[in-house]
Amino acid sequence: MKRMISLRDERLKEKDRLKAPVKKKEDPSAIKEREVPQHPSCLFFQYNTQLGPPYHILVDTNFINFSIKAKLDLVQSMMDCLYAKCIPCITDCVMGEIEKLGQKYRVALRIAKDPRFERLPCMHKGTYADDCLVQRVTQHKCYIVATVDKELKRRIRKIPGVPIMYISRHRYNIERMPDDYGAPRF
Repeated sequence: MKRMISLRDERLKEKDRLKAPVKKKEDPSAIKEREVPQHPSCLFFQYNTQLGPPYHILVDTNFINFSIKAKLDLVQSMMDCLYAKCIPCITDCVMGEIEKLGQKYRVALRIAKDPRFERLPCMHKGTYADDCLVQRVTQHKCYIVATVDKELKRRIRKIPGVPIMYISRHRYNIERMPDDYGAPRF
């Protein structure tokens, strides 16, 4: 037969001796508070109003490498895809990733150092480019993200109002871009 320990036993700690407070039943007619994330004002309409020519395109490491493999000129192919002026932007984290890849990817490094590319400084710790790109796009909705990475695409699709540029059939394609901006659908 099992014995019960009394509340006055020394083996019990002080917090165990106190009885649990009785929970009150919630009133169904009471006003409930909930926290809803604030959406930026640029997404008031059906599409992102901050996107417009000249387009600022955040470029990922693998996008540059796959562009080289597909023999595509980055800036010219972006302009052909969007029918407007494009400014490719590269963060310090992406540049660091390309530099870490070594001699095998020296062509990608030379392309990334092109003066037509806008260099964006990073103020955070670490050099993981995917987190950097997601963080930057979450804060500022004025970028298009150019990547081939499936995991990064999956993360960016969760952020509303951010188009994704990718490579398919030896040309650039764009996903989640309004038809008003002239992006082709293939």
